[in-house]
Amino acid sequence: MFTQEQIKELLKNNNVNGCSPKSITYKKEFKLKAVKQYQNDGYSSRMIFEEAGFDINVIGRKRAVDSLLRWRNTYNKKGEKELMKARRGRHKKRAKMIFKDKNKEIEYLEAKVKYLNAENDFLAKLRGLKRE
Repeated sequence: MFTQEQIKELLKNNNVNGCSPKSITYKKEFKLKAVKQYQNDGYSSRMIFEEAGFDINVIGRKRAVDSLLRWRNTYNKKGEKELMKARRGRHKKRAKMIFKDKNKEIEYLEAKVKYLNAENDFLAKLRGLKRE
């Protein structure tokens, strides 16, 4: 957890987009530069973060190592373009079910309603037991 003073100090760093008590959002350019420094120049995560103006005692060595590892994995598996995308808060959409005919869809929806009704009944009974 970061204190308000630490958050203010982190926000002054040109490599930070945002900061909360629990997390730091780094600029895309810093992520790419960090990965390249690690892979091409042999820098350690500590060296990269300290050179970028971060106090390792504030952000924590584990956070620096874990962040760089995550960025390297993204870069190596998906490339530079994917690393440069802002990914926080983006969730995959659930695949929509496609039915071959209306009867199959109706059958599925009826089963789903039956299941949800049974679940509601169970929860109602559970609440009743808690009241007793």
